[in-house]
Amino acid sequence: MPKFDDKGLLSAIVVHHETREVLMLGFMDAEALAATRETGLAHFHSRSRGKLWKKGESSGHVLVVEEIRVDCDQDALLLICRPAGPTCHTGAPSCFYRRLDDGVLQPVKT
Repeated sequence: MPKFDDKGLLSAIVVHHETREVLMLGFMDAEALAATRETGLAHFHSRSRGKLWKKGESSGHVLVVEEIRVDCDQDALLLICRPAGPTCHTGAPSCFYRRLDDGVLQPVKT
């Protein structure tokens, strides 16, 4: 089973089920992992709000979880998901839509 850190969290990387593009990075606690496994929809622990958060609860852009993988140290998860719309709150398909280029953020061309 996954090993949570001293704050009860672990990192969860979300990738697109077809392209394997990295969509987002979130944090999960035991409650978020249990809710994800129970519903098949990605849930995370919101560090800023200090509570359970279902991805897409307000936008409708949920992440349907196809598979959960655990890394070799058991302290990070890989969620392979089918997104129902853009993953980023900005409307971008991925939260990783910019690159750092000589100290300046530049949009990634897709």
